[in-house]
Amino acid sequence: MKEKANVLFLCVGNSARSQMAEAFLRKYAGDRFTVYSAGLAPKEQIHPMTIKVMDEIGIDIRDQYPKPVKDFMGRMHYRYIIVVCQYSDDSCPRALWQTSGERLDWGFDDPASVEGSSEEQLTAFRTIRDQIDQRIQTWQQTV
Repeated sequence: MKEKANVLFLCVGNSARSQMAEAFLRKYAGDRFTVYSAGLAPKEQIHPMTIKVMDEIGIDIRDQYPKPVKDFMGRMHYRYIIVVCQYSDDSCPRALWQTSGERLDWGFDDPASVEGSSEEQLTAFRTIRDQIDQRIQTWQQTV
């Protein structure tokens, strides 16, 4: 049996975008990839709206939690490290890139930074969720 390729999704807080990406790739291609996510400065918990919008489409991520990128450095080879925010690349320890195959930059807006009513914030989380979902579906079919 062929060994699964390791994929690490990386962002700053590891509380929204990278958690969504981890869940989607696991859903669509968990038989081909071992999937992780981490943050440069992880939050204490996954953003509640992240959990809510994933619940809306039938994906329960309550067992996932934010993790620091240092926990992943030097532990294994990552076939892909996928940066899902604009700020991680500049701040990411260069040693992480040395233990990886291919780095992909998929900058998604941060839904947690949206100001406004609860409904406006929820709309932002749904929009980013759907963008990540589409990107994961397309990408996993091509690798």
